[in-house]
This record gives sequence, structure tokens and C-alpha cells, in this order.
Amino acid sequence: MPHRACDPMPAVALIMLGLNSIVAREVDSQKPAVVTVGSVQAGDACNVIPPDSALMKLSVRALDPAVRMQLKERITAYVHAQALAYGCTAQVDYELGYPVLVNHDAPTAFATEVATKMLGVQRVDPAAAPLMGSEDFAFMLEACPGTYAWIGNGVGSKGGCMVHNLGYDFNDDILAIGASYWVRLAEAWLVD
Repeated sequence: MPHRACDPMPAVALIMLGLNSIVAREVDSQKPAVVTVGSVQAGDACNVIPPDSALMKLSVRALDPAVRMQLKERITAYVHAQALAYGCTAQVDYELGYPVLVNHDAPTAFATEVATKMLGVQRVDPAAAPLMGSEDFAFMLEACPGTYAWIGNGVGSKGGCMVHNLGYDFNDDILAIGASYWVRLAEAWLVD
């Protein structure tokens, strides 16, 4: 007797589809944003309406702090509205998590100069495109000017996978380069 139940699944389905429209239609297309539904858990049987609840887990990323707040507000409102449209209620536990990692100009220029002197201009990319990953070093950069840089695992080396991937294998060949770079950074800093 589905007419006597509050079925969360239609609401869940529309929420999943609608979240993409928030990014596509409400966020400035020049400001990267991603909403990913990574997990949905509801019920245990194919012929039973989930009796208590459905749980969705999202990952939300943006490079602009204002867009992060916009997404928080819009996702929360959208989830509540869709649940209500299907006679359900929603509870949103939204954690902002890691802030956006923003390098500071002067430390980044300094680190780039040291790397360029060490490795040559062809092996340093000071204009690398921002990534949508999360990084706890962002908390440090909110408190203290600095820069976050990659030494690089090497494209195609040892599987060529990024971190947080089952196929990832750290490229031991870059250890000497990394150690040398830190020494040269310290030397250059102490000379200034």
C-alpha cells in the first residue's frame, strides 16, 4: 500500500538529478563548482519502501569561498523543498570541511624562482590550473602567508595515478629532487 507510506526514493532521485542544475544554472560558469553524490543508502529489499529514511552523502567543491556558501544555501533549500514535495522531511548536516586553498603571491613567486633556478623554466609550471581537490594545508594558508606546490609524481610513472587511488605508487625517484628543493628553499630564504 504505497499510498499510505512516505516513500523517500522519488525525492532522493530528484534531489540527485537537481543538484547538478544548481551548479549548471545558479553558479557563475566562470567559477568552478562540483557537487557529487557519492553514496545513497535506503532500505534493504527491492519490494519494500524504505520505512525510516534514506541517507545521501555529498561532496561539494568550489574554488571561490562565496560560491561555497552559495552552494551550501541552495543545496540545503533544494533538499528541503524536494523532500516536502513528496510528503517527506529532510535533515541536512552540512559541514564546510576544508577551506579553499589559496596561495599567496609573494611566497609563491619566491618558491617558483627557487624551483626555476634549480630545475629550469621548462620543468616548472607557475601557471598550473587550480584543482578541485581538498587539502588540509589550506588551514595553514588561512593563518600564515605561504604557498602549496607539487614536486610531481611524474606523468605515466609507476602507474601514473594521482593519490587517493588504489593504483597509486609513489615515485621514489623524486625523493632526491624534493629534498634538494627544500634545502635550496631554506638557503635562499636565509640569504634574503
